[in-house]
Amino acid sequence: MNIALVTYSDEGKYSGEGANEDIRLQQYLQDQGLRVTYEIWNNPAVNWRAYDAVVLKSPWDYFDKIAPFRAWLEQLEKEQVPVLNPTEIVRWNLDKKYLLDIEAAGFAIVPTRIIPQHGQFEAATYFEQWQTDKILIKPAISGGAKNTFPVSKTEEEHYTGRVNELLKTETLLVQPFMPEIQTEGEWSLVFFDGSFSHCVLKTAQSGDYRVQHFFGGEITPVSPAAFLLDYGQKLVQHFAPGCLYARVDGLVSNGAFKLMELELIEPLLYLQENEVLYENYCRALKSLLQL
Repeated sequence: MNIALVTYSDEGKYSGEGANEDIRLQQYLQDQGLRVTYEIWNNPAVNWRAYDAVVLKSPWDYFDKIAPFRAWLEQLEKEQVPVLNPTEIVRWNLDKKYLLDIEAAGFAIVPTRIIPQHGQFEAATYFEQWQTDKILIKPAISGGAKNTFPVSKTEEEHYTGRVNELLKTETLLVQPFMPEIQTEGEWSLVFFDGSFSHCVLKTAQSGDYRVQHFFGGEITPVSPAAFLLDYGQKLVQHFAPGCLYARVDGLVSNGAFKLMELELIEPLLYLQENEVLYENYCRALKSLLQL
């Protein structure tokens, strides 16, 4: 079994735990007898048909090259190369408008509104709708907190031009700013082949709202409450069948879990130094590949 572990061309862009996890994962899988080779997703020299399976691990620049990335997924489909996660699910997960599909299926999400490309941003509409003094702007296709920023009522005039400039080239999401992200943090539940593996709580630096490790966020392994695990399990069963990995990100507001993102493309999996978690990943991979 020849497996491609897919990454991207600039390992220095997201330094730290992400790159370390990739290196450790490849070594662990090789130690378990699997032939695993790193391949850069947009390297034209790669013969993808030489692989029995392509595993998306860290194509972290896909949102900056969305058209070529979509074309690459189509190429893999045409060449009938098995991909984990499945290409049709990855394609759906590319655009954060998927949150509305999840909400329509009855799962609670952080309230989300879409401003289509070439639309106009009118902040007052959202302040009034959600009875809030602060909202969050983020691209529909993005990652790593790119072009994601809060806008308060006092900053509305300052940010309107910036938001409308972004709308010239992309669709944006608007959400109420959830103070729980600063007071409690963001939960990430990780599933392998539909089974729960582990959970972490991510907290931002004081005064910040971004929980990513490369912005100074802290990551703490935790055991999720039953209602968090139940939400995550049902969500993954519904929207991520046949997926090697799924990360359910959200926060608790008024005693209820609200989804922020369902990560099915290239999430950091927070395997850290825990041998059991690498074993969970490997077992799921072997099961899906019928090894």
